[in-house]
Amino acid sequence: MPDERTPGEYDWLFDSKVSQASAPQPSAPRVLPPDLPPPNLPPPSKKPRAGGPRLPQGPTNWRRWAGLAAVCVPVLWVGYLIAVPFMAWANVSTVEAFPDGTRPADQPGSNYLIVGSDSRKGLTAEEQKELKTGKDVDNGGRGRTDTIMLLHVGSGKPVLVSIPRDSIVPIPGYGTQKINASYAFGGPELLVQTMEAATGVHIDQYVEIGFAGVVKLVDAVGGIEVCPKQDAEDEDSGLDIKKGCQEVDGKTALAYARTRHAYATGDIQRVQNQREVIAGLGQKLRSPATVIDPIRYFQVINGGAAVVTVDEGASIPAMAKFGLALSSAMGSAGYNCNVPIADLAVNWDSTRAPQFWEHLKTDTTDDLGDLCTKDGLPPD
Repeated sequence: MPDERTPGEYDWLFDSKVSQASAPQPSAPRVLPPDLPPPNLPPPSKKPRAGGPRLPQGPTNWRRWAGLAAVCVPVLWVGYLIAVPFMAWANVSTVEAFPDGTRPADQPGSNYLIVGSDSRKGLTAEEQKELKTGKDVDNGGRGRTDTIMLLHVGSGKPVLVSIPRDSIVPIPGYGTQKINASYAFGGPELLVQTMEAATGVHIDQYVEIGFAGVVKLVDAVGGIEVCPKQDAEDEDSGLDIKKGCQEVDGKTALAYARTRHAYATGDIQRVQNQREVIAGLGQKLRSPATVIDPIRYFQVINGGAAVVTVDEGASIPAMAKFGLALSSAMGSAGYNCNVPIADLAVNWDSTRAPQFWEHLKTDTTDDLGDLCTKDGLPPD
């Protein structure tokens, strides 16, 4: 077969002597111009770590979390302290406490009438039996007043004064009787009217707490300290206590505040016991533990709110002011005393009692001097 190859066309392949210059050369690598960006290649894939993503570690991260906690925790705690009273306020009962007609004009400072009623509201039949309270009297469920106190707050020292329930005073429309009868006859309105007529002091706020309130508040703070000066046993109140300082629970504190038959001075000693219970309760309520412990704080606020009755014009700020003033009056910053009396039959002293009330009316409590005594009798 004739060779149809064109001369010289494949000499380079068959003849090694043919100049390599005639062989086809491989193409040179492509070089990108320097002004063009590199190709947009996808990033290399990474296998995810087992267990999911990890937070960055190191001192900076911990400092960040610690700083955040230092800001958030106090803010949340303050919010809790504010929110609990506002929620509890919905459980506070209100009552029309102020009478119609002529009343003493407004006076310097503020005067709170504090009533400890023997109402069994909030107590089950079993609790009434255990606490030896008996049943409510038939007067619309109001009960009677075992405790009557007046708290004055003004420019001088606060004053907490006890008015023995057997005090003999004129009751509008009912003649001269024991003062606690006014509450039994006409509830808070007649009691306020009787107090204002007998003292000339204008009552600004009304606060009432029943038997259940004393028990629940004392138990909520883990008990209180009382220091009876003698052994006391009273079947009527259920009290059985030895002399000397000791921690007592709500049941014993209530019996201690109610008893009078165990003492020769009867109602005079009872009001001193009542102020002692209030002082012990106030000391526990002022304790940082009440605020630091969220459960205790919640129990105290809600337990108190459920068994307290106030006048219709009361507010949370007013009650906060009342609580602080009551605590101060029972401490070294205030006075706590009994209305000046002439005898153990609880007739008010015709000279000293008007002088005492005049200091409250004019807000000159720093000048009370020996008008303020624990039993109401003149100092020895």
